[in-house]
Amino acid sequence: MSDTALLVIDVQESFKHTKYWQDDDFPRFQNNLTALIQQAHQLNWQLIYVLHNEDDGVFSPESGYVRLMPFLSSEPGDQIFNKRVHNAMTDSGLHAWLQDKKINKLRVCGIRTEQCCETTTRIASDLGYQVDYVLDATLTFPMMHPLTKEVVTPEQIYNRTALVLHQRFADITSVQDYY
Repeated sequence: MSDTALLVIDVQESFKHTKYWQDDDFPRFQNNLTALIQQAHQLNWQLIYVLHNEDDGVFSPESGYVRLMPFLSSEPGDQIFNKRVHNAMTDSGLHAWLQDKKINKLRVCGIRTEQCCETTTRIASDLGYQVDYVLDATLTFPMMHPLTKEVVTPEQIYNRTALVLHQRFADITSVQDYY
């Protein structure tokens, strides 16, 4: 097994049942993520899916939505971890599992760009992992700025995430960088 893992964060049905879900950018994301997962298998990377859980609502396991989106399928050897916080490292058992498997390189992708994906990247970097943030294999949605009330577009969020993570917490990469 490789010393590299692909972390696919929160690509779960729960999001499709939130008030902010939009399909606009989803086809791009789905195509890029599918290609990245296929390449990860070719490169013999460990594939790890992470699912977000909450006590209530669409992120509650009881909702029936805390499952991988239908275009994803877990293959033998893939791992699934559950988390209850905004990062995949601190409450899921993932950090200990990665250490046990001697995995020290992480490729981060998933939903939402600026939330769980970015937070996982920062924590993983602080824990000593070498992290690539695969920007075009992340997805987010428009947000309203709390002070200006302006709508911040997904493109603006992608650009901001790349700016604040690059060469501080991760290298910013694209799916094509792994071919």
